Amino acid sequence: MDYALSHAREAASVGEVPVGAVVLDARGRVLSTARNEVEAGHDASAHAELLAMRRAAQRLGTPRLLGCTVVVTLEPCAMCAAAMVHFRCERVVFGAYDPKGGGVEHGARVFSRPGCLHIPEVIGGVRESASAELLRSFFRQLRMQP
Repeated sequence: MDYALSHAREAASVGEVPVGAVVLDARGRVLSTARNEVEAGHDASAHAELLAMRRAAQRLGTPRLLGCTVVVTLEPCAMCAAAMVHFRCERVVFGAYDPKGGGVEHGARVFSRPGCLHIPEVIGGVRESASAELLRSFFRQLRMQP
């Protein structure tokens, strides 16, 4: 999670919502990393975990991330959770919960939907305080700008 948090801080430093992600292989080795790139790429789908999963799949040369863990600083939204289903991620570990935009423990609860093709193990709240404070600080500063 520390690695994901460092990418989230990097995102904040360039004006992106501070979310960072890391994909680990079955042995815990880093396959890929990413931070949000929504603003830079003018791409609403450029969420950290989605970018990290795409990069990991390319590195592995397969569309499936079997045995892989996605570590992300914020509860994945419904779009990213659905992508985790299709990538067949083994596990998702996230930091801060997202009552407004989350799609795992909140909102759409993608993995709990009937007919969900694949259900990863979910571990939420890892380094929750650090992840949440980074987001609160970012949005506090954003609101203070003219």
